[in-house]
Amino acid sequence: MTTTAPSRLSALFASGENLLRLSLRLDAVVTTANGLAYLALAQPLERLLGLDAGVGLAIGAFLTAYGLAVAVVGRSAPVNRAAASAVATGNTAWVVASLVALSTGALGLTTVGAVWAVMQSVTVGGFAALQYLGLRRSH
Repeated sequence: MTTTAPSRLSALFASGENLLRLSLRLDAVVTTANGLAYLALAQPLERLLGLDAGVGLAIGAFLTAYGLAVAVVGRSAPVNRAAASAVATGNTAWVVASLVALSTGALGLTTVGAVWAVMQSVTVGGFAALQYLGLRRSH
């Protein structure tokens, strides 16, 4: 008998350790790629998003380093719960800070930049939710 995709997906989400590891690894890839894009495209992003190029470079450096750190956490066997919890907390803080910056206009974002900030917040919040769920299921 063959295993179907939905049953594999169910097994993945049923195992807290697997869910935690997958969410950390996806987070690491997306965050690192995002950080590298900020670094490589600071000038075009300044015009598109309304984000000062210097701020974009700082965000890019932070995201690249953070993404690499998340990758290290996601590779450990078993996943270090304290480190994974710190990642989930950091992701939650990113969402809050992004929404505060957006609501106060602190970054002077264009409409496209504001939409991008919301999309990033939803993505990072999704990673945080999956990480918290994986932590809860893996104890």
